[in-house]
Amino acid sequence: MSLESRIEGDVPVTDAETATDAVGDDATLLVSGFGSVGYPKAVPRALAESGRDLSLTVVSGGSVGEEIDVALVESDSMERRFPFQARPAVQEAINEGRVAFGDRHISSLGDEVQYGGLVDSEDAVAVIEAVAVGEDWLVPSTSIGTTPAYVEAADRLIVEVNAAQPRSLEAFHDVYRPGKPPNREPIPMTDPGERIGGSRVEFDPEKLVAVVETDGRDAPYEFRDPTEDDLTIAENLGTFLEAEVERSPLFEESIRLQFGVGSLGNALMGALGGADFGDRDLVYFGEVIQDGLLDLLDEGELRSASATSLALSTEGQDRLFENADRYAEDIILRPGDLSNSPTLIDRFGVVAVNSAVEVDVYGHVNSTNVGGSQIISGVGGSGDFTRNAPLSVVALPSTAAGGDISRIVPMAPHVDHTEHDLDVVVTEQGVADLRGTSPRERARLLVENCAHPDFRGDLRAYLDRAAERGGHIPHDLHSAFSWEE
Repeated sequence: MSLESRIEGDVPVTDAETATDAVGDDATLLVSGFGSVGYPKAVPRALAESGRDLSLTVVSGGSVGEEIDVALVESDSMERRFPFQARPAVQEAINEGRVAFGDRHISSLGDEVQYGGLVDSEDAVAVIEAVAVGEDWLVPSTSIGTTPAYVEAADRLIVEVNAAQPRSLEAFHDVYRPGKPPNREPIPMTDPGERIGGSRVEFDPEKLVAVVETDGRDAPYEFRDPTEDDLTIAENLGTFLEAEVERSPLFEESIRLQFGVGSLGNALMGALGGADFGDRDLVYFGEVIQDGLLDLLDEGELRSASATSLALSTEGQDRLFENADRYAEDIILRPGDLSNSPTLIDRFGVVAVNSAVEVDVYGHVNSTNVGGSQIISGVGGSGDFTRNAPLSVVALPSTAAGGDISRIVPMAPHVDHTEHDLDVVVTEQGVADLRGTSPRERARLLVENCAHPDFRGDLRAYLDRAAERGGHIPHDLHSAFSWEE
C-alpha cells in the first residue's frame, strides 16, 4: 500500500531532520512503543545524529528499539528515562548514573503524564508511529500502549507513518480512554473480547507539527527456544492450573490468563495448549501478544486475546501480517490504561503469571534489579496484575548462572511485589501454594518445593538460624545479604 493512501488531508509532511526543529533541547519526548514494537524510528535517530546539545526526557509506554534506547544514549542526548527499558546501552547509563531513571506502573502511567506532574506538558512533544494519519487522527501501528494519553498531553505532535507496517493493523485497535477524574465513568466492558472504542487516536489538529514518512521494521523480541527447565516449569504450572480450575468456582466457565513478556512467558503460553481444562474457554487478557498466543489461536485453544502490543518475533510478525484479517477476529489491542486496568483485572478474574529475578523465602519478589542495585528492565505491568489478580503466580527457574546462583534466596535485596500480593511460586522443582500460610510456613514450602536441591541445605540452615532469633518473620540479616555477595 502506498504512503499516499495512508496520509489523508492537508498535513505537514516533512523529513525527520526538519521535524526535529519542533523538539527543544530540553524537551520531553513522549514516544509510542511497547514490547519493542510500534516505536518511532526516524525522528529519534535524527535527534541523535543532529549534533545538538540535547538533554531530553524520554517517556515510553514500554520497551522500545535501539533508535531510542541506544542512539540517544550513545549521543549523550538522553538525560531522563521513564518508565521501562530493556537495552544494554541505556541500562549501563542508568546504573552508572548518567541517565536518571524512574520505574512506574503501566496502568497509571497515562494519568501520571496528564495529571500527575511526571512531565512538563508545556515542552512535551509526542512522537508516535502510525500506519495512517489525517488532519486530526492517527492509526497506531503494532502497539498502542500509552499513545492516546501522550497525544492528549503533548503540546506538539510528530507522526511517523511507517509503510513497513500494514494498514490492516487498524482492524486490531480498540482505542478508548477513561474520562478525567473525579467524573470518570466505569469502563463499559463486560467481556475480555469485547470492543468498546474505535480504531483511531483523535487529536486537536493544531498540535500536528510534522508527518514523517518511514519504511523500517520493528526490532522486536527474538524468543529463545524453550529450555528443559522452561518446559518443566510449564508442565508444573499446567498441572497446578488443571487442579485449580476444578477446585475453584472462579473458573466454572472460563480461564482468563496473563503472561509476562519474554522467552519464559512465551514458552508458558505455548505449552498451555496441552493442559486439560475440560470444556472451559481459554481467554487471554494481558499486556502483550507473543508468538505462543498465535499458536493457541491457530490450534483453536483460545477464545480471544486482549493486549496493548503485538510483541512478536520477526517470524511472528510476518505470520500475523500475512493473516491479519483472520487474527483480527480474535486479537484486540487497547491502550495500556485498559489492558492493565486494576478494575478490569479484578472484574475478569485474571490469573497473573509473571517471572522474576528472584523470590525470597517469605514470598517477596524482585523483578527488576540484580544484586539489589543493578537495574535490568522495569516493573512494567507485572505489578498491575500481581496486585489485582485473584490468583497471582510467579514462575522462574530455581537457579541462574548455570546453576551457581539460587533464585530462591533468604531475603530479596530489592522488592517489586510483596508477600501480600503473591499466591503461588512455580519453578522446575515444583509448586509452592502460599495461600493461607504464615511466614514460617511459607518459607518451608518455598525451600522444599521450589528451591534447587543444591541450595536446600543452606536455605534450611538459614531458616533454623533465623528462627533462633525469633520474630514473626525471622531473619539473620548478616547471612541473608551474604548470599548476594
